Amino acid sequence: MAGGGMALAPTGVAMERAQHYKGRVTPFVLMACLVAAIGGSIFGYDIGISGGVTSMDSFLEKFFPVVYRKKQHPSESNYCKYDNQGLAAFTSSLYLAAVVASIAASPITRRRGRCASILIGGLSFIAGATLNASAQNLAMLLLGRILLGVGIGFGNQAVPLYLSEMAPAHLRGALNMMFQLATTLGIFSANMINYGTQKIHPWGWRLSLGLAAFPALLMSAGGLFLPETPNSLVERGRRDRGRAVLERIRGTQSVDAEFQDIVDASELANTIKNPFANILERRNRPQLVMAVFMPAFQILTGINSVLFYAPVLFDSMGFGRNASLYSSVVTGAVLALSTLVSIATVDRLGRRVLLIAGGIQMIICQVIVAVILGLKFGDYKHLSREYSVTVVVVICLFVAAFGWSWGPLGWTVPSEIFPLETRSAGQSITVSVNLLFTFAVAQSFLALLCSLKFGIYLFFAAWIVVMTFFVFFFLPETKGVPIEEMVLIWRKHWFWKKIIHSQIRGNAEPVARDTAADEF
Repeated sequence: MAGGGMALAPTGVAMERAQHYKGRVTPFVLMACLVAAIGGSIFGYDIGISGGVTSMDSFLEKFFPVVYRKKQHPSESNYCKYDNQGLAAFTSSLYLAAVVASIAASPITRRRGRCASILIGGLSFIAGATLNASAQNLAMLLLGRILLGVGIGFGNQAVPLYLSEMAPAHLRGALNMMFQLATTLGIFSANMINYGTQKIHPWGWRLSLGLAAFPALLMSAGGLFLPETPNSLVERGRRDRGRAVLERIRGTQSVDAEFQDIVDASELANTIKNPFANILERRNRPQLVMAVFMPAFQILTGINSVLFYAPVLFDSMGFGRNASLYSSVVTGAVLALSTLVSIATVDRLGRRVLLIAGGIQMIICQVIVAVILGLKFGDYKHLSREYSVTVVVVICLFVAAFGWSWGPLGWTVPSEIFPLETRSAGQSITVSVNLLFTFAVAQSFLALLCSLKFGIYLFFAAWIVVMTFFVFFFLPETKGVPIEEMVLIWRKHWFWKKIIHSQIRGNAEPVARDTAADEF
């Protein structure tokens, strides 16, 4: 336990120990984080593959003949060609299953470890990909999507948590973003595969869906062979093993300070019988708000309307099948490259700067697209070549802004702010909210596009305005703050300190070592 007169935060860790953390970024921790982050690629692959498959005529003719006939009919509105709740359910059913799975994953992640959830997620995804590739009817197709959803629910719950706990504090943001980088690479790979398989008739869509098993195999291998995080090992009573892993990933035996913080946090965590009830306590209110609003806002940027339905969207604008898939490949590449910008700058510039700047750029891009479509595009006419190119460029700028801001940081911030006793529950809430809003957008977007037309982009732009102000006023900076000392930033924030004051009154007033906690 803490000694030497060090002040304790409500999490039980000593606030003056972080300055004594030792270690470096070892090849071992980089490899562990790289393999674990592959879990993000299965999420990204499905995001990218869905839109391409649903624009393939052979797929539509087999499973959604009504949509296929509407697509061929010249009198059908450009905005409404794909408006079909069954087709939307093909995309969205996965995310509804993932919501349920992410909740079930929380106690498994806490009691059995992060790697156990990673393994379960990988195996479930393999089963779903196999079933989708061999589907002969809509029931088989939807069952496969549900199994994919279980895999994503477990993977998204465990992988960001794993990365946050394995990474050293000063590089936690960059290493955690490997999950988002893998997600963007999965999207890009899916778009490339769709571009190739759409030329293979009539079974190209089967190849697209079946190849999802490949990244899932890598994720399953990670669950089998990766070391468990020191935090999880200590929390489950395996202190010697936890210290051994910590020494290995830090490349030094001088880990007393960091290990003691983990032990102190674990002792408090083990006194919490119900993390979901504990997370509702007033002292955890700031983290709970972030766990709900950050993932919700991430989806309300409208990014999934682009990533899920890019080929559908571009096809509706008159790009043609090949051109629409090519355009989606370009946006996927932009998303992957822009994530590298965030990885390179997040631990220098901080989370707030990237989120606010990215929000402003996305607002401008959404408004420009809405204006172009409103003036130059209609129900029965297509965009000219010049305006089509402009729309693709602006959408790429929108995707780039998301890629270096809300894309990775929508996962990074919630995964790093919770104390150990509520960390698994907090991550479960984050994932569930993200997937719930993903389901809502996926299920409603085609109908909204048909009814709101170009106004759908103004709808998302309005939400980005709201979330940018939210970050400015309510999100403190978290860069460089050790994960077990994160509680201090809320006690120093102008708004949140008023919320939690009633529960910390009478406690010692520790002084944070890291100036990052004072930046807001």
